[in-house]
Amino acid sequence: MRGPHFTHSRLAAQGLSLGGPPTQHTSDVLRVATYNIHKGVRGVGPRKRLEIHNLGLGIEALDADLVCLQEVRLFEKREANRFVRTHLGWPDEGQADYLAPEGYSVAYRTNATTRHGEHGNALLSRWPIGDIGHHDVSDHRFEQRGLLHVPVWWQGVEVHAVVAHLGLIHASRVRQVERLAAFIAQEVPPGAPLLVAGDFNDWGEKLDGPMQAIGLRRARVGAERAQRTFPSAVPIFALDRVYTRGLACVSTTVPRNSGWARMSDHLPLLVELRLD
Repeated sequence: MRGPHFTHSRLAAQGLSLGGPPTQHTSDVLRVATYNIHKGVRGVGPRKRLEIHNLGLGIEALDADLVCLQEVRLFEKREANRFVRTHLGWPDEGQADYLAPEGYSVAYRTNATTRHGEHGNALLSRWPIGDIGHHDVSDHRFEQRGLLHVPVWWQGVEVHAVVAHLGLIHASRVRQVERLAAFIAQEVPPGAPLLVAGDFNDWGEKLDGPMQAIGLRRARVGAERAQRTFPSAVPIFALDRVYTRGLACVSTTVPRNSGWARMSDHLPLLVELRLD
């Protein structure tokens, strides 16, 4: 894990203030972020750059109880060699451990294995965690997808967190929601507070119905418009979401400025929840 907490001056220097309305962060509010970090690298060819160190600053700035991450590298030999001569270089440990603020617990499971490495979903938790579970929901051989399941003990209550990264094809996503429902029925106690957070790749806004059918509602305040997170430079689509059961949403925020836009092709979504 990284060393001491980053100072607010360093966060401001990187343009990573959250902006938006004041936080509702009190003892009865669970602050949850979901963020597709694009494997810590941006750009192509000779313009490819390492962003994992800036992402550490960004995650620190979110000040979330739970940070749900997608496209997280455990290792990647080719990229590690590419950036070995840069000022800070590729982290020695997996990206989830590197990005975790001091004192946070880390859960990571691999979704996809490639020739040079592997990547998956992660949860960084300010609160104690239980046994870590993983469920493969790949729909075809061209996309390796999975669910990361982590029980979290928050204020004496066991909240079940599932980190998801669904497929690029709508029919695949519908089948993955069905598999999510079966997984929840098997692994999550009935009535337990539950959140499912991640990159749903739902370009056409078609998944709210299937998710509601399995007892999960999208975290938003009243009839507010969905928070758009993709692409990060000019966000048009609300691909990154949190769905809940037994938790009510009290605020949603997406930080938007050049500092956030440069680190990933997605912006993070930050929601604040209370027991329903």
